[in-house]
Amino acid sequence: MENSTDVENTTLQMYDYYYDNETDEICCKEYLARVGFIAIPIFFTIMIILSLIGNVMVLVILALYESLKSLTNLFILNLAVSDLMFTLGLPFWACDYIWGWIFGDAVCKAVNFFFFTGFYSSSVFLMLLTIQRYVAVVYPLSDWETGQTFAVVPILAWVVSAAAAIPASVQSSVMSDPDHPNNLHCEFNSTMTVIAVTFEQNCFFVVAVLVMAFCYIRIVQTVLKSRTKKKHRTIKLIFCIVAVFFFGWAPYNIVLFLQSLVYYGIGTFTDCNVSDHLDYALYVFKLLAFSHCCLNPVFYVFVGVKFRNHVKTFLQIFFCKKSFKDHTKWPQLLGSQGSMYGP
Repeated sequence: MENSTDVENTTLQMYDYYYDNETDEICCKEYLARVGFIAIPIFFTIMIILSLIGNVMVLVILALYESLKSLTNLFILNLAVSDLMFTLGLPFWACDYIWGWIFGDAVCKAVNFFFFTGFYSSSVFLMLLTIQRYVAVVYPLSDWETGQTFAVVPILAWVVSAAAAIPASVQSSVMSDPDHPNNLHCEFNSTMTVIAVTFEQNCFFVVAVLVMAFCYIRIVQTVLKSRTKKKHRTIKLIFCIVAVFFFGWAPYNIVLFLQSLVYYGIGTFTDCNVSDHLDYALYVFKLLAFSHCCLNPVFYVFVGVKFRNHVKTFLQIFFCKKSFKDHTKWPQLLGSQGSMYGP
């Protein structure tokens, strides 16, 4: 796109100026563009490094030590793949901020497709994980995970996510800056596309929040009624998951919605000062929201005691330069297989 993200930055940041229809005032965006030129690539680079380390570690641990017959582990694996897909789009957007788009129209569409597929699938698999935890806690005697039909759930999740990403991919193309014809950027080809993609992102977020809120409220109610020693730890984990997701994505989605009012030319939102504040807010909240790709391994997996033990043992063996034959003993060192949410 220039993700819905860089969509706003296409009209508001990539172009140096935008025209205020109501006041006939030209809003200068040169300083704003300079801030994006410096800040965005730096933070994207940090996110890329952390996400690659964290999510690749998740995949390695799952592949070596965990059973993918567990639906929870299967969702975690797909969530890590989603975050990696999302992450792999960031280097292209970082380059776009610095040098403009130098990769061609086909790559522009492809990057948008994979970026948005990773974006949407991450939300979908997070919802599925939430639903799975809800069933496991509220209906502990349920054997729904053993059903063969649930093996198709990840496939359906990817189909839905890819379908949601198609409009952003099809409607994106390499376009030149009207003020600087030699500057090319990968962006949406119409204002209506920007608004449509923004609306789609907002809808995904609202649905995810509603599903997660319902599930976690019921989980907390169930846990509070139980007499287990793990009660407070479970509530803490639930609070972390909900807080990171909501406070990471809520401000970003709110700013995206307000940006759409700028495109509609609604009242106060066409004022230069308001537009500038929205642009700066978009920079900050975009970085906060996009950081989910490197925070997910921490809050959704690494907080699990069992997974933490996996990582410790893996690093001990790795840095002690154990031979390949020693790897056969790793499962015994790491304990029994199961869900990485296990204690």
